[in-house]
Amino acid sequence: MIAVEQLRRRDAGPSVALFRHGFRPFFLFAGVWAVIAMLVWIAALHGAVLPDGPLPIARWHAHEMIAGFVGAAISGFVLTAVPNWTGRRGYAGGPLILLVALFLAARLVLLPGSPVPAPAAAAIALLPLPALLLTVLPALVKAGAPRLYGPPALILVFWGGDALMLAEAAGWTDDTFATGQLLSLNVALALVGLIGGRIVPSFTLNALRRAGLAPDSPPFPWIDRAAMLALGAVVLGDLVAPDSIAAGTIAAVAAVATLARLARWHGLATLGQPILWVLHLAYLLVPAALATKAAFLLAGASWAAAWLHLQAAGGIALMIMAVMTRATLGHTGRDLVAPPLAVAAYGLIPFAALARAFGGEIMPYAAALAVAGTAWIAAFALYLIAFAPMLLAPRPDGKPG
Repeated sequence: MIAVEQLRRRDAGPSVALFRHGFRPFFLFAGVWAVIAMLVWIAALHGAVLPDGPLPIARWHAHEMIAGFVGAAISGFVLTAVPNWTGRRGYAGGPLILLVALFLAARLVLLPGSPVPAPAAAAIALLPLPALLLTVLPALVKAGAPRLYGPPALILVFWGGDALMLAEAAGWTDDTFATGQLLSLNVALALVGLIGGRIVPSFTLNALRRAGLAPDSPPFPWIDRAAMLALGAVVLGDLVAPDSIAAGTIAAVAAVATLARLARWHGLATLGQPILWVLHLAYLLVPAALATKAAFLLAGASWAAAWLHLQAAGGIALMIMAVMTRATLGHTGRDLVAPPLAVAAYGLIPFAALARAFGGEIMPYAAALAVAGTAWIAAFALYLIAFAPMLLAPRPDGKPG
C-alpha cells in the first residue's frame, strides 16, 4: 500500500495537478492574462502596429480586462466556492479541462490578428460563463439553499454585459459596447460587495479570536442590506441613466453605505497581517471609486473623470488578488501567511489604479499610462512568481485538491 501511494504521488506531475481543482487553472490564467493583455495594450499605445481582429485594439483591451482577467478569476472562485458551499467534491479532470478549453478558445478567437469573423468569434467567446454556470447548477439545486443563488445570478448578469459588448462587435446591435462594459464592471463591483461582505468580517473575526482578541461587533444587519441594495442600485442606475445626476446620487449613497459597512470590520486590527489587511484595503477602494464617480457626475470634477479605472483596476482587481492568494494558500495546504512577493503585489495594484485614475493630473497622460501599466504588470508578475509553483504542483501534504 505504501508503494502504491508513493507511486501515485510520484506520477501526479504538474500537468495533472493543474486540473485537480477549479482554482488552479483559472487563478493561474488570471495572472498570466493580466500580464499579457496589458503588455499588448502598452505596446499598442507606444506605436506597435498590431493586425486587426474582431475587436479594435482599445475595445479588445477593455473587453479582455473584464471578460478575460475578471472572468478567469470569477470562474476559479465559483469552482472553488460551490464545493465548499454544497459539500460536494471539487471540480476536476474532464469537466474542468473542458471549461478551461472553452475559456482559452474565447481568448484566442478575439486576439488581434484573429482570422475568425467577428460574429463567429463573439459566439465562441460567449460560451465559457454559461458552461461554468451549467457545471455548478446541479450542486446548487441539490443543496436547496436559495441564498447560494446570489453569486451565480450576478455572474449571469455579468455575462449579459459581455454579450452586449460582443453583440456590437459582431454587428448584432448598435452602440451597446459601452453599456455592456459598464454593466459588467458594476456587477463585478457588486460581487466584491457580496463576497467581500461575507469573507472580510468572517476571516477578520476568526483571526482576531485566534489571537486572543474578541472585539465587540454589535449586529447591524440593516447596514449590510443597505450597502448591497445600494450596489444593486448602482447597477440599475447606470443601466437606465448612465452619466446622469441620478447615477451620481446613487453612487454617493452607495459610497456612504459601503464605507459604513467596512467601518464595523476592525480593519485597523489587521495591519500586522497582510493576508487580512489587503481584504480591507480592497473593500475600501469600493467606496473610494464610488465617491470619485459621484464627484465627477455631480460636480463635474475633471480630476475624477477616470473613476471607472479606480473601480476596475482598484477595488475589483485588488479583491481578486486578495482572494486568489488566500484561496491558493489555503487550498494547497499552506499557512495563511502572504509571502513577501504577494505583499509587494498588494501595494502595486492600488498604486497602479491611482496612477491610472489620477496620474494625468500630475504628469503627462502618456507617462501616467506607462506608470500604471508597469505597476500592474509588476504586480501580477510577482503573483505568478510566488503562486504559479503552488498552482502547478500537487499539495505538499499529498491530499487531493
